[in-house]
Amino acid sequence: MEQSRRPPLRRAAVAALVLGLVAAAPPGGAAADRGPGSGPPTGATTYTNPVSAGAADTYADPAVVRGQDGWWYAYGTTDPLREGEGARHLLPISRSRDLVSWEHVGDAFTEDTLPAWADADPARPAALWAPDVRYVDGEYRLYYVVTQTTTTPGADDSAIGVATAPTPTGPWTDAGDPVVDPRPGGGGPDDFRWTYDPHHVVARDGTQHLFYGSYYGGVWVTPLDATGTEAVGEPVQVAVDNKYEGAYVVHRDGYWYLFASSANCCAGPTTGYAVHVGRSQSLTGPYVDREGVPLLASRAGGTPVLAPNGNRWVGTGHNAVVTDLAGQDWIVYHSIDRTDPYLDGTDGINERPMLLDRLDWVDGWPVVRAGDGASEGRQPGPTTGGRAVTGFERGIRDPWQGDAWRWRAEDPQGGAHVVARRPGGLLTRHPLVGPVRVEADVRLDPGAAGGIAAGAGRGGGGGQGRRHDDVLAGAGTAGAGAGRGHGGSAGDAVTAVLDPAAGVLRVRAQGTEATAPLPVGVDWGTWHAVVLEVDGRAVRAEVSHARLGDPLAVAALELPRRVRAGAAGAVARTPGVHVDDLSAVPLAPAPPAPRPLPTAGTLVEDVTFDDGTGPGWTAVRDPQVTTDGGDLVWPVEQADLVGPGGTAGLLLRDVPAGDWTAETVVRLDVGEDDVRNYQQAGLVVHAHDDLFARLSHVAIWNTRQTEHGYETPYAGRTQYGGTIVGPPGDRTWLRLVHRTDAGGEREVQALTSTDGARWVAGGVWTFPAGTGLRVGLAAHGWNGTDPRAVARFEHLRVWRD
Repeated sequence: MEQSRRPPLRRAAVAALVLGLVAAAPPGGAAADRGPGSGPPTGATTYTNPVSAGAADTYADPAVVRGQDGWWYAYGTTDPLREGEGARHLLPISRSRDLVSWEHVGDAFTEDTLPAWADADPARPAALWAPDVRYVDGEYRLYYVVTQTTTTPGADDSAIGVATAPTPTGPWTDAGDPVVDPRPGGGGPDDFRWTYDPHHVVARDGTQHLFYGSYYGGVWVTPLDATGTEAVGEPVQVAVDNKYEGAYVVHRDGYWYLFASSANCCAGPTTGYAVHVGRSQSLTGPYVDREGVPLLASRAGGTPVLAPNGNRWVGTGHNAVVTDLAGQDWIVYHSIDRTDPYLDGTDGINERPMLLDRLDWVDGWPVVRAGDGASEGRQPGPTTGGRAVTGFERGIRDPWQGDAWRWRAEDPQGGAHVVARRPGGLLTRHPLVGPVRVEADVRLDPGAAGGIAAGAGRGGGGGQGRRHDDVLAGAGTAGAGAGRGHGGSAGDAVTAVLDPAAGVLRVRAQGTEATAPLPVGVDWGTWHAVVLEVDGRAVRAEVSHARLGDPLAVAALELPRRVRAGAAGAVARTPGVHVDDLSAVPLAPAPPAPRPLPTAGTLVEDVTFDDGTGPGWTAVRDPQVTTDGGDLVWPVEQADLVGPGGTAGLLLRDVPAGDWTAETVVRLDVGEDDVRNYQQAGLVVHAHDDLFARLSHVAIWNTRQTEHGYETPYAGRTQYGGTIVGPPGDRTWLRLVHRTDAGGEREVQALTSTDGARWVAGGVWTFPAGTGLRVGLAAHGWNGTDPRAVARFEHLRVWRD
């Protein structure tokens, strides 16, 4: 399988950053400057989830951006932050230098500064949910849900708002009215579709768009005006009703990837919230999953990215994506500790701290930690610092060198930074060997221009005495020759030049060139980000507003020969190029091979129904089943397993000692698109009627899904939740895989298939060590009114590992 690195994602500018693999002077001198954003040396960061522990006990729906001051900032949904606190924080803000140690630095709003159109009626006070943070042309934008508005007389009339600020901590100024207005549902004055979970994206042509929506109403995308504060044009639905919310979209290798969360966010210890993905070559869809199933189909597609994996973390969802300085993607999300699921006591606000884990890309699809999911123990952390990482807080210090640059102590957004007084380069003395990545924030005075360069000194050529800025001035201007005068040749240099006058991002190296058009209307006089990655013969440059996965331009080359080693840094082609948060670090390695899907062992039972049900079954509550043509035929019962005691019938069998896998194939015609709640049929792992896991093909409103549900006793009651796996088919293969972990807990993972060959792996539920389990079949959930479905089971197979 192909494991690929993420393409470079950082902010764009009309200046020039240079990745210069030029032969460098020997390392030495003073230590590298490490201002805010620098963090520990490259590769030295470690962390343990939840990363928000220093800032809060709960931090739901997190969104993250790297500010122009070099810090990372995280924003969360409205909740009290600490156990016992009581008072809510209206969109709390935290900051970190390394993405793993966070401190609370304030809230976007207070009870006195709520948006004027947010309902302040004590009987139904508005909350602000699910922030999405962006930085566009010099201003920070914070999009959020307002749960109750004054724009309609109805209740629960959710809408999307936006506030702007000059810094990541504010002060935040609301736009004055909704970006997306409340959407009537057609069922009366208090019936409104759920206008939740905003996510802002800039398309390659510079136009702005907003994703929003939830289970009641589906997920949509709408164009925005140039200010990003008003929806314009016609919205387009991109994901079906009643399955997804929490959209987050990134662009990679020609596709837009739509991440979205499914199932209940907030069911305490049985929360099955999980992240799925679909992709499309168009921002507005159609989005399809890895199997080619549309996210808009009634049997809705969606490839799992992150689901409960059997450790302490459940409810792993509502994600954002952030990229470290080495180009490694990280998924930021909230989760629930099943041993401490509520903020206070055993009910009420679900405690959902912020977690962070590595996001890998394998064969064109994202997966968390190569399929291992949420981490519980200590992990290697993001690359946020190193010898050649600087915010210029203490001036231009070794290992950075460049006579063409002067230090400025203050900028309203970036703080201390450097500016070119004439053409020239700013390079680190530390040579970089192997794949490298250079990144910086850049803004330009009128008429200024620059680029990024990389090259290899290979012996031969001019004297060592020439200054780096002279060499890279030539490189930035000519697009080649970074190695000239430092032991290399003109063909050794790689340059990426952002040329707004010509309207292109241009990459040149070894006599070849690639360009990508820049969108019109971008204010290059504000801070943007520029990145260049060089990996052997592969070169890729990217510019974006806010290093958040929506690039303005991408240019790439495949070179005739490898680029090997050298220095790296920034280059100015003209005076007036401002640079901040400059880093040159080794490129993140390709991800490990993905975790293989669990396989069945030795077949020990192959139960078919050619001659009736046969021996070995235990019937619970007298299920009314027959056999026909080799199938077990089971009209869906007007009953359910969920709730104290359960009322549905079951057919159960004993399982082998140790670990095992159980499988059935079910046909369940519940139609498509119409409402058939909650008819279902599938596999059950049963300890008793209040402790079971159930994997079913189920009708949920207008969708058809496979749900891996779980019920357990908790705090004197039964608690139920579910997590979603792959889409069902005309015939749906359902597997439950039992494994015993190191602590003796019994883990049961769900897999589904529509052909018996390609499997989709879903979440895990756990049973206490020593719990006696049986496996079996169930068909129930008919409400007595809708047309009644009939389930047909083809077999029950059990393998022993």
